[in-house]
Amino acid sequence: MIRPLVLAAVLSSVLAGLPTVVSAQTFTVAPVTIGDDKAVFATVESANVVPARARIGGTVAELGVKEGDKVERGQVVGIVGDDKLVLQMKSLDAQIAGLDAQLAQAQTDLTRAEDLFAKGTIPRANLDQARTAFNIASNSHRSRVAERSVIEQQLSEGKVLAPAAGRVLKVPVTAGTVILPGEPVATIAEQNFVLRLRVPERHARFLKAGDPVRVDGEELGASAPLAGTIKLVYPQVEDGRVVADAQVDGLGDYFVARRVRVWLSAGERRAIVVPAAYVATRFGIDYARLAMAGGKETDIVVQRGRSVPRPGMPDGLEILSGLEAGDILVKP
Repeated sequence: MIRPLVLAAVLSSVLAGLPTVVSAQTFTVAPVTIGDDKAVFATVESANVVPARARIGGTVAELGVKEGDKVERGQVVGIVGDDKLVLQMKSLDAQIAGLDAQLAQAQTDLTRAEDLFAKGTIPRANLDQARTAFNIASNSHRSRVAERSVIEQQLSEGKVLAPAAGRVLKVPVTAGTVILPGEPVATIAEQNFVLRLRVPERHARFLKAGDPVRVDGEELGASAPLAGTIKLVYPQVEDGRVVADAQVDGLGDYFVARRVRVWLSAGERRAIVVPAAYVATRFGIDYARLAMAGGKETDIVVQRGRSVPRPGMPDGLEILSGLEAGDILVKP
């Protein structure tokens, strides 16, 4: 039953479903639509976890990082060496040295043949033969130099580079470990951490990109709750749960897979929300003061719910029982 009210303006506001402040010290109760927040646990994870892989096989000669280190894109995280490549390099150096001598001799023979041919001492066949010998020596020299460049490139690929900037999660090898091409030397979490939520699939229809989320800041070392936004909802359901990523500032960049409590919207409902200043607590019991007919006031017991900050009501408080639409509250 709705208690007697006093002003026609108040009645019209109540009928419109909007809370009304009668004066600076009174507030008219009316149901409003609020988001039905649900508490779920989420984990702090990297959007992408990428491996730093060896491009050649061989023995890990050096490791430049350990678990927990921060790395930049392109930083050397390890060096893989292969003794066979060094031996091949020495062999090619010796061959190139021999070909240098052959090329120099062929150049000398060609120059002499050109001079003798110009004087008419030798036939053109001898000149062509000298020019062919020079071309063969030159091409052989270029071929060995190219082979040496390939070995140099393979040796340079022994440096294992970080594919992205972030935090090193695992280093599954040690110095002296024999690895094959493509094996990971380190696992790196990209530095842009996200909050990965796993929500029961019955709430899937309420979850969409752009929805706000609220994070328990105390679990992350913050003094106040943190706000974020869902940026991606994955289409695949895993074990009856919908997976989504939320962007939240202040997640840190060190601990991965850390669990935090998150509140997100699971639909809307009608509720009674009043400013917290109109609710007083005495001896562990919450009271609200009502304005009655004849200018009288009375205190009634109410059951408070969660805080519901709203535009124009930053200290909004949900009242679960004790108040009805149309009640006029007076500040205690």
